[in-house]
Amino acid sequence: MPRALSFTDHGRDLDQNRYVYAVVSRRARGVSIGVNLNPDKVCNFDCPYCQVDRTTPGSASRIDVPLLAAELDAVLEHVGAGTLWQHPLFTTAAPALRRVVDIAFAGDGEPTTPKEFGAAARAVRDVRDRRGLSVPLRLLTNATLLDRKQVRLALPLFDELWCKLDAGTEAYFHRVDGTRFPFRKVLDNLETTARERPIVIQSMFLSWEGAGPGEAEVAAYVQRLRGIVDRGGRIDLVQLYTVARPPADPRVGVLDDASLALIAERVRAAGLAAEVYGSG
Repeated sequence: MPRALSFTDHGRDLDQNRYVYAVVSRRARGVSIGVNLNPDKVCNFDCPYCQVDRTTPGSASRIDVPLLAAELDAVLEHVGAGTLWQHPLFTTAAPALRRVVDIAFAGDGEPTTPKEFGAAARAVRDVRDRRGLSVPLRLLTNATLLDRKQVRLALPLFDELWCKLDAGTEAYFHRVDGTRFPFRKVLDNLETTARERPIVIQSMFLSWEGAGPGEAEVAAYVQRLRGIVDRGGRIDLVQLYTVARPPADPRVGVLDDASLALIAERVRAAGLAAEVYGSG
């Protein structure tokens, strides 16, 4: 079946491109031009809610930066010429969402993991600026590697950092993000980065075997956010969202809008801006 750009389909295919794709983003509220630095499908998290099909093999792990730049340049040429919406894929986007809102490093894994991360960020920014596209360059990251020197050196190339925080406690972090990575390391990275520049927190809340996060977990999550701010960090926005596409683990389900709204109320009561994105 041909693809259609919608919230429920975040496929990475766009023509024959290896790295550059397009999705309709419910959080960015329009068409996001994606950069996938993980075509090998390798990630240091194994989130049970992930929609990436890891049952099929990925491609080479080495990033061909000139090819990535050429793919992006071709897409942005259509943007500049006003012909993007004539492409069969882009004609499927809802009329209200037919606008390019960002260029986002996301894809099939953690984008900061490849050694070519910095070179890719520079190349993408150069193409965007040369084409005169006035949209932000965003990094969507799980924050695990923000302390690496090569990653830190590349962060100023991004206009916005959208950093994952899905939990308030160590145990829940390991469950919903499928990792044994130390939770404290993620929190330290978030705090350090937020003291240097404003960040956006992106938080996935879900139901697990029919139950959402309990009151204690939500309270701990809000306390983590407040702790970042109390130690001098700046959080511009907290994005609260739930499952919109088929998850990897069948025990994962949608968290209802009412529960998301209650979490948002708790976040706002702690003095932070929050937005809710339901499954629809």
